[in-house]
This record gives sequence, C-alpha cells and structure tokens, in this order.
Amino acid sequence: QVQLVESGGGLVQAGGSLRLSCAASGRTFSSYAMGWFRQAPGKEREFVACISRSGGIMPYLDSVKGRFTISRDNARNTVYLQMNSLKPEDTAVYYCAARNLGLASMWEHVYDYWGQGTQVTVSS
Repeated sequence: QVQLVESGGGLVQAGGSLRLSCAASGRTFSSYAMGWFRQAPGKEREFVACISRSGGIMPYLDSVKGRFTISRDNARNTVYLQMNSLKPEDTAVYYCAARNLGLASMWEHVYDYWGQGTQVTVSS
C-alpha cells in the first residue's frame, strides 16, 4: 500500500507561482509512474501532467504548457509540480497519483493510488 500526501497549495494572485509536492510512502517509489490531476468546482477531474519511472514526461495539459513543470526526486520519494504564471482558471483541487506500472499515462483509471488533494486558489 502506498500513501500519497500532497502539500504546497494555497491562495496566490494571478501571475504568481506555487510548487506542489507529493510525498510517497514505501521503498518502491522509483518504480512508479506519477501523475498530477486537478478538479475545479463543478467540473470533472482532468489530467495535468505525468512522469514515468525513468523520468519521461508526456505532453502536459494544453492550458498549462509552458507554465507548469513536473519533476521527481526518487531519493526523497517526492514528485513536484512547479506552477508559474498562474491564472484564475487554474483554481482547483490538485491530486497526485501513483501507478504501479511505471509507464506514464494521462488516463486516471490506470493509477493505483491517490492523494487526498491540495487546494490551489488563484485570485484575479
């Protein structure tokens, strides 16, 4: 069983930055693919970014390309989402997810473990 704990969310003005962290329990973090998803009020959860166990990164959600960056630190069992130039439409609860099979995917149903989410609110 893997536990994921997100942190780093908060309230920020438009144009600002936040870095989300997701710390994973267990000794096999390096074998997991990791993903970030988000869910805005009244909307379905959507894919944001993902990174394979080897560090390969799939194309980001179009609306965050050039502004968000996913990375991982296997020594710290942590995946990050650096978010720059934030916009009000980025407001959402952000979730990290882990997939036993270490291949990155944008499909949330293939992920095996989920964190509880962290709220990001961007004011205009």
